[in-house]
Amino acid sequence: MQTTKNPVTLINADGLILGRMASKVAKKLLNGEKVIIVNAEKAIISGKKKSKIAEAKEFLEVGAPMRGPFHYRRPDRILRKTVRGMLPFKQPKGKNALKKLKVFISVPEDLKDQQMVTLEEAQAAKLKGPYFTLAELAKEIGWNQGE
Repeated sequence: MQTTKNPVTLINADGLILGRMASKVAKKLLNGEKVIIVNAEKAIISGKKKSKIAEAKEFLEVGAPMRGPFHYRRPDRILRKTVRGMLPFKQPKGKNALKKLKVFISVPEDLKDQQMVTLEEAQAAKLKGPYFTLAELAKEIGWNQGE
């Protein structure tokens, strides 16, 4: 009997720090694992909300609407791009790793009954300073939840 070559890791992003989680996920992807992240909107960004939102709005002004670079406003796309930034995505191994990542807002029906993993290293319980969720950031920079 042969074991599966690419195991699937289902990660619940609820209460996890965005950057720490993204770096752990990037490492798993480069090791050949398939990763599915659920509850992307509940990931946490550390820092003062006002300054982080001002930073994000300033970043949105870079580029041209038709030519790019294109900036996402949905929490799942923001999380995916954060992970992409931690991968060598211009090289073949980085492109292949990124193809193995799926990110969802909330939990899809077909994944509800599966075992979820939460990364202990990325827990927000360790944070002592201010923090806010990715959904709050997304709403501030123009995410319409109806999309």
